[in-house]
Amino acid sequence: MLGDIIIAEPNAYIAFAGKRVIEQTLNKTVPEGSQAAEYLFQKGLFDLIVPRNPLKSVLSELLKLHAFFPLDQK
Repeated sequence: MLGDIIIAEPNAYIAFAGKRVIEQTLNKTVPEGSQAAEYLFQKGLFDLIVPRNPLKSVLSELLKLHAFFPLDQK
């Protein structure tokens, strides 16, 4: 993943393919929960895990910090 800030939702399933497909292709077992957002957050893939309801305000704050739009609305 390429980006300055990567955000995921809680309990999101992050994978390029399903567990069964990966196991059949690689002939290896995939640990349970290894494709969950929380597990991948602990491994450093994401910067934030934010529920959908406060996401708009979190994105607004991040955009203000990165000066995509002025802090003053005047």
